[in-house]
Amino acid sequence: MSGFRDGRLAALKAKIAALEAGGRADSESLPFGTPQIDDCFLGGGLALGQWHEFTGAGMEVETAASPAAFAALVAAPLAQRGEAVWVLRRDDLFAPGLAGLGFPAERLIQVCARDEAEALAIAEDALASVGVAAVFAEVEAVDLTAGRRLQLACEKRGSTGFVIRRRPYGGQERKTASGSAAATRWKIAPAASQPGPGEFGLGPPRWRVELERCRGGRTGAWLMEAQTAFTWEAGHGPHPLRLVAELGDRQLASAEPVRLSA
Repeated sequence: MSGFRDGRLAALKAKIAALEAGGRADSESLPFGTPQIDDCFLGGGLALGQWHEFTGAGMEVETAASPAAFAALVAAPLAQRGEAVWVLRRDDLFAPGLAGLGFPAERLIQVCARDEAEALAIAEDALASVGVAAVFAEVEAVDLTAGRRLQLACEKRGSTGFVIRRRPYGGQERKTASGSAAATRWKIAPAASQPGPGEFGLGPPRWRVELERCRGGRTGAWLMEAQTAFTWEAGHGPHPLRLVAELGDRQLASAEPVRLSA
């Protein structure tokens, strides 16, 4: 009896997720290739044809360096399928740095917007354009109306959006309506790199990654790093990001038992 009930519950969750995704029950996904991460998503990977939100903390709110680098690697396989449009509020994107991470910079189109409204409008137009596979938009906030417009633009051509929350000139945070239309919400922070065995100097870039919201799935936290080399041919190959460890409260476990003496 419990198995039948669990089956009906799973089917209901799948139907709800399909409705949230615009009615496409067979929506495509981009797996990370790691069960610990992919199992968090209802479709076994990052949902395509939707938009996702990336944010940082501290100075990352102004520079957005870590969220931008992480989002670029998440989207790198998509850039092999079509053009990638990056909408900037501040003309400081270093394309050779993205290429060093493995992002195909030759597919990159940079657009610098004058203000927040123009950045969202450009992102919306780019998502609905033929030949565009991924759109990055550096914006301070996305209210419910703007989020719904971005989602409709994603559904028009099947493009995927990557909203990078950023206040490029500092200042106070904008107040927006609560809630979000994003399929997922990520919080990214830099982590210390570690060279491989027998190597010296800096290792591959690492990030502390928190999946704070996942529509139809569950949240998680991991330590991830960029792959030193990867290939993505015809939609197949290893993901440019790999799992280093799952994050948790390891302070609760002591390496050695504590001995008390009178």
